[in-house]
Amino acid sequence: MIPSYVQGTSTTSLLGETIGASLDRATRRVGEREALVSCHQGIRYTYLELREEVDRVARGLLALGVARGDRVGIWSPNCAEWMITQYATARAGAILVNINPAYRLRELQYALNQSRVSVLVAARGWRSADYTSMVSQARVAGAPYLEHVVYVGKEDQAGEIGWNELRARGDDVPPSVLGERERGLQFDDPVNIQYTSGTTGAPKGATLSHHNILNNGFFVGELLRYTEQDRVCVAVPFYHCFGCVMGNLAALTHGAAVVIPDEAFDPEATLRAIEANRCTSLYGVPTMFIAMLDQASRGSYNLESLRTGIMAGAPCPVEVMRRVIDRMHMQEVTICYGMTETSPVSFQSSPDDPVDIRVSTVGAVHPHIECKIVDAATGEVVERGVAGELCTRGYSVMLGYWDDPGSTSAAIDSARWMHTGDLAVMRDDGYVAIVGRLKDVIIRGGENIYPREIEEFLYGHPKIADVQIIGVPDSKYGEEVCAWIRLCDGHTADEDDIRAYCRGQIASYKIPRYIRFTDSFPTTVTGKIQKFRMREVSTSELGLAHTREAEAG
Repeated sequence: MIPSYVQGTSTTSLLGETIGASLDRATRRVGEREALVSCHQGIRYTYLELREEVDRVARGLLALGVARGDRVGIWSPNCAEWMITQYATARAGAILVNINPAYRLRELQYALNQSRVSVLVAARGWRSADYTSMVSQARVAGAPYLEHVVYVGKEDQAGEIGWNELRARGDDVPPSVLGERERGLQFDDPVNIQYTSGTTGAPKGATLSHHNILNNGFFVGELLRYTEQDRVCVAVPFYHCFGCVMGNLAALTHGAAVVIPDEAFDPEATLRAIEANRCTSLYGVPTMFIAMLDQASRGSYNLESLRTGIMAGAPCPVEVMRRVIDRMHMQEVTICYGMTETSPVSFQSSPDDPVDIRVSTVGAVHPHIECKIVDAATGEVVERGVAGELCTRGYSVMLGYWDDPGSTSAAIDSARWMHTGDLAVMRDDGYVAIVGRLKDVIIRGGENIYPREIEEFLYGHPKIADVQIIGVPDSKYGEEVCAWIRLCDGHTADEDDIRAYCRGQIASYKIPRYIRFTDSFPTTVTGKIQKFRMREVSTSELGLAHTREAEAG
């Protein structure tokens, strides 16, 4: 048998430097070129100007007493200050704690206390959320490690530290002090804590080093063929690896520019930003690309500057991929797969891969990364073509979960393999297809059903725009298949139409017993589908809660 094991050989070496050193190197090489454009703020920085701002803020953090290894939180939607804080904390030797902009009081307080954040850089609010009020409530309720809060915005309010004051405090710290701090830093030092979604129990803080995320961003950019000529439209959130690693650090390591369309994803703002700034690359999850394609069909946008980008976070329907390539001119768009704990990317398709490979697999293993697929029960490597748990090893594997050795040892085994929890199949050519989550497999009467297989089949229905498959409780079979379907605009269909399309084409036990037509799916801030919420809704709507309770009893 051929074992399901691959390693990413490469003639390109890993970067042995800190994020601050990478910024210095980019500035020396392309200092006069644009590094950052924030459309909604009207801000443009060259690499020279960006480094000046970064150093000023880094010295401001030193003035606040931030020591090497201290945690500095960032709670804000996308803005120029987010990127500046990312690089300033790296230069100051601090650990940036990414806090989801959608967090509310309880979640905020957990993140602040679990990672012991001493300085929080925060927006004053976002959408309907009043951040200043929640910060005040968190302090009253108990945030004993939080010493300073710096609010982002043009105007500083009385009685608080604003962004301008932080910058001003930096003027009182000599550059030599910051230089001395930087000289003591190592590329294996932790630099970032990112909280996982916490689908089971409390969120866990994946702790990542300079070496982890700088190199991952670099190799993402290498596979996208970035140069200083590229302009990367980052419409995904910075708080997630997709934005701050695959976006910011991929651009930094190649001297490219990052373009921020808006503080959060808006399809029209994104298309306008691409046109106005001649962006060459665009990032998004499939739902974002679907929204942009819909918007583009209703307006006039010049997208001819685009050539590449990344679609990640969820499986991409083949028709969506074709439309992105044809209508958005992204002939070299790639698919990426990974997880926060692996910095994040482990697999990526090539710009030259055929469309069917880009939608049916997540590509080939990344340079300097090892991957294997194992039997979840025995831990033994399975042969190619057999489904099992995907495991990753290499420079990209996190240092561990912050202050949580138990969860760390449960995720990373003694040989340093990160167990992803994803079910995958490796093809003979080494390309990998993700077929589901270990916990998402639908087990119906002893048959293992992989939702992705049914979803891919139903995407071929001419009236279906999007579909998600979940398992719901069943007293007879344990679980039954439930489909959530969004129809194409202007089309109608009923349950019988969908089942008739399935009969004779897929096994009868895979045909959805329950079908729910919907206009939208519950998603996270990054656009990822929340199947656990779908299960909750369907279980309630179908009156199956008693079935689940009986099984649990």
